[in-house]
Amino acid sequence: MPGKNIDFGHYGATGQLSSIAAAHVLDTLVGGITSPVTTRRGLTARLRYMTRSEHARTLMVGEGLNPSPATLRKWLDGTQEPKPSNLALIDQPYRRMRRHNVARYLLLRLNGGGTRVEIHPADDTFVQERHRRPDKNMRKVNTRRWDHIIAAWADGAWEKGVEAPLDDAWTTELSNAL
Repeated sequence: MPGKNIDFGHYGATGQLSSIAAAHVLDTLVGGITSPVTTRRGLTARLRYMTRSEHARTLMVGEGLNPSPATLRKWLDGTQEPKPSNLALIDQPYRRMRRHNVARYLLLRLNGGGTRVEIHPADDTFVQERHRRPDKNMRKVNTRRWDHIIAAWADGAWEKGVEAPLDDAWTTELSNAL
């Protein structure tokens, strides 16, 4: 895991924490709106998703986006485009709300078995051949309990740079699996 090595990347390897790589894979497993927020379809779908429930509206306000009803209506009608800073404020709460809503189902899917999750946290294509790892075999680890990992992933703090809870849950579950 790149974060656990003292001098990772010394020879040109790139990568990320395996817990962050796993979080990105979990994001792809849950699906959701695939159109970018910068497109009309993606913006409208996110705004509708975030204005359906009081919990979603509260989350949006908590993230710093509190448009007036008139502004929200103009955004939905397409008569006014949100500022780029507001697009980010629309996308982040949507992702957090989506994670919150599907975490329970994803947990059932992963704890029930049968779902394979592959992560690739390290990339050594830019490392000279003499410094590359000789063993290129896929390492397989069976993680049976995803409860703590899914909870830390759904929290979304790792997107804001607070990676410790997710990384701790990930490394704890991996050490239990080995």
